[in-house]
Amino acid sequence: MDPAYSVILFTSSSGAGYGLIAWLALARLTSLWEISPVAALVSCLVALALISTGLLSSTFHLGHPERAWRAMSQWKTSWLSREGVFAILAYPAALVFTAGWIWPKISPAMMNAAAALTLVLALVTVISTGMINASLKTIPRWHNHWVVPVYVALAAASGGLLFSVVLAVSDAASTVSLVAVLGVLLISWQIKWLYWRFIDKQQPESTTGTATGLGHLGTVTQLEAPHTSENYLLKEMGFQVARKHAIKLRRMAMNIGLILPAILLILASATAGALQLALLVIALAFGLSGVVIERWLFFAEARHAVTLFYGRSL
Repeated sequence: MDPAYSVILFTSSSGAGYGLIAWLALARLTSLWEISPVAALVSCLVALALISTGLLSSTFHLGHPERAWRAMSQWKTSWLSREGVFAILAYPAALVFTAGWIWPKISPAMMNAAAALTLVLALVTVISTGMINASLKTIPRWHNHWVVPVYVALAAASGGLLFSVVLAVSDAASTVSLVAVLGVLLISWQIKWLYWRFIDKQQPESTTGTATGLGHLGTVTQLEAPHTSENYLLKEMGFQVARKHAIKLRRMAMNIGLILPAILLILASATAGALQLALLVIALAFGLSGVVIERWLFFAEARHAVTLFYGRSL
């Protein structure tokens, strides 16, 4: 598929935003981390800004952005609609949760309820985003059980790196808390590696032979191409990235998104103050960059079944 920048920004930005606000909600509900109210307020606002930026950027991928609101009307059958509905429902809970850090009129019980609802809706929204891709049977590399865990895991990882910066600002970035973020980071990229291994071994159900019904006669090939030049379908749904380039990009994503942030998290756990904050900010920058590379590759490696008409494999 053509890796549209609007969709890459949408999935990367909103995933990090939902991940961050989920970590903040978890911190409120469990009291595992002592976060200053001002830092928590600013962090929630940053999370909401990331979420809103991602959702708004997704509308630019539509042919008629002004009709985006209509997409939510099909929530009974469409994961895209469900994602929109859950995203909208998450805002009131997230806003109450955000305001509760400094507004005394919001009681602790209401704050905890808002935190729990925000955590659940953030998770459900990210799952819905992943299901938009996973539900497409015409794209084999998306239609599998690894896609949703990848979306959830990388949202938790990018949100966790943002959360580590919040902890450093609040002087609460202990070794235990940073190890917890490191653990989530390692698990997340392990899930992504398993996804890559799965699609590399995946055997497509459809081929040119099955599409034409002539597969029982042997290997089916075309005498000539349907078109003399690239058309819209090939540009949008038949985008190709060379295998050797894909491997290089996978390594780059792992090195930038996992290895470097992991090293910086370990170094940060042994320091404090401004140095610790600087290390965590750099780790965050690398981590988010790795997710962007991973997301570009996620779309670039996927091929629509329509490309079988043009003699290409899935």
